[in-house]
Amino acid sequence: MSDPTFDLIVIGSGPGGYVAAIRAAQLGMKTACVEKVKEGWGGTCLNVGCIPSKALLDSSHLYYEAQHGFATHGIKTGKLQFDVAAMLERKNAIVKGLTTGVSGLFKKNKIEKYQGTARLAGGGAVEIVNGDSVERIAAKRILLASGSVPIELPNLPFDGETIVSSTEALCFNTVPKRLAVIGAGAIGLELGSVWSRLGAEVTVIEFLPHIAPTMDRGMTRELKKLLEKQGLTFMMETKAKSADIKKGKVTLTLETPQGESALECDKVLVAVGRKPCTEGLNLDAAGVKLNERGRIIVNEKFETSAQGVYAIGDVIGGAMLAHKAEEEGTAAVEMMAGHAAHVNYDAVPAVVYTHPELASVGMSEETAKEKGIDYRVGKFPFKANGRARCMDEDAGLVKILADAKTDRMLGMHILSARASDIIAEGAIAMEFHASAEDVARSVHAHPTLPEAIKEAALAVDKRPIHI
Repeated sequence: MSDPTFDLIVIGSGPGGYVAAIRAAQLGMKTACVEKVKEGWGGTCLNVGCIPSKALLDSSHLYYEAQHGFATHGIKTGKLQFDVAAMLERKNAIVKGLTTGVSGLFKKNKIEKYQGTARLAGGGAVEIVNGDSVERIAAKRILLASGSVPIELPNLPFDGETIVSSTEALCFNTVPKRLAVIGAGAIGLELGSVWSRLGAEVTVIEFLPHIAPTMDRGMTRELKKLLEKQGLTFMMETKAKSADIKKGKVTLTLETPQGESALECDKVLVAVGRKPCTEGLNLDAAGVKLNERGRIIVNEKFETSAQGVYAIGDVIGGAMLAHKAEEEGTAAVEMMAGHAAHVNYDAVPAVVYTHPELASVGMSEETAKEKGIDYRVGKFPFKANGRARCMDEDAGLVKILADAKTDRMLGMHILSARASDIIAEGAIAMEFHASAEDVARSVHAHPTLPEAIKEAALAVDKRPIHI
């Protein structure tokens, strides 16, 4: 084989892939990035995931607040109307701006872009299929960052119109009168909230006895109560067995703790999780091994079982989070370049972008108990926080777990408005192995929402000031 054309080929331009490509270019590597979706730079996150969903969450929240919250502030409104087409147009404009931005960053960093479906061809070669054409490029190293796709239930196959994935649920051109959401994880709760705020009757169906199953149970119980007040209906420990579609309407057959029942709706959003997108990569022939869950096996340097092939993000183990993929992409290429790098998985935050938001970093109480760790808990409600009261956003609380012997912080959980922003304090504290006392003695500006974090840290030692 001739000398490699590139130092690194990145397959996939989602948050993990494009960040890895840019960091590699900064480190002096001649880099290429392959994206299979035309004009899909930024991957699922920017095109049909994180970004468009947050755009709709923000638009729908403003409409909901105008209906239910403005009067408290003395703001009088007439008859409110909303324009779904305008909301979607705004969402699309945001997506286009950010994806164009990724393309611009590639140009700035002299990263070669290739559009098409990539497959490993052995010996450092990658074949890119685009229609009838096949282009071949090669590199010293290949980084797999192809992301994930929605899981399809065999008994509820996607039809793109009535039974849909999150992709289609971002694009409803009218508000469904009745929407069934299968799965009470972050995606289901967020998109369920969007359409509920705009007037849909939303029923969330969950096989487990609790929502947001990866989060702290005490916090998710509080979130569930607040979402029910907003109009969402939950059917827990319930399984969707089948769907009968007639004249554009759906009748779901459900298996509940009380027996079988039926639910009629206009749309069904299946949001039971995502799976690695590895189909067509030719992994078997290349010698890339998978685990029993279909995820690519990597070592601490993100190397796969095939020499010169690396993998990050949703295709490997761990949480399927954009920011986790970004950190892995950065660490992987830095180690390729001979630098020291790591990802502290204990300090990776997770967020459910409902309103209020639920954000967490570190251990839940359930995890601490499973590990047999003796811990203490500090809690502080936002009802006792001055800034939250001024904002009329006093629902929720902060909860901090600390080791009973060392006081080292084990986890932070926030249920509040803007929790996604203020959880960063918890992530930094976890990264630097802070104690609850460290957080408690840090000066927090007044009046701010993060003062509740300080108070929760004080509460670990049973000495909060404002409760």
